[in-house]
Amino acid sequence: MALDEFEALRLADLDGLYQEQAAAQMNVSRTTFSRIIDAAHRKIADALVHGKALRIQGGPVQVAGRRCCRRHGDEVQPEQEKSR
Repeated sequence: MALDEFEALRLADLDGLYQEQAAAQMNVSRTTFSRIIDAAHRKIADALVHGKALRIQGGPVQVAGRRCCRRHGDEVQPEQEKSR
């Protein structure tokens, strides 16, 4: 799974954003977002149904001072990030 697919899942399925809102956060059109999220859903379904591992890849990513999702709304502080 590519990082853009992972991010689309987080925004739409975990944070509960509408596609228009999620697309704006990813700086893509709504139709592009729809294509990305559909691909992510297919890959997750394939992994679950067929007992496959799911690999998230796409290169190094640094997220500084950003919460992971609405459910876990606390900001991650740099000193907390080191202990993870």
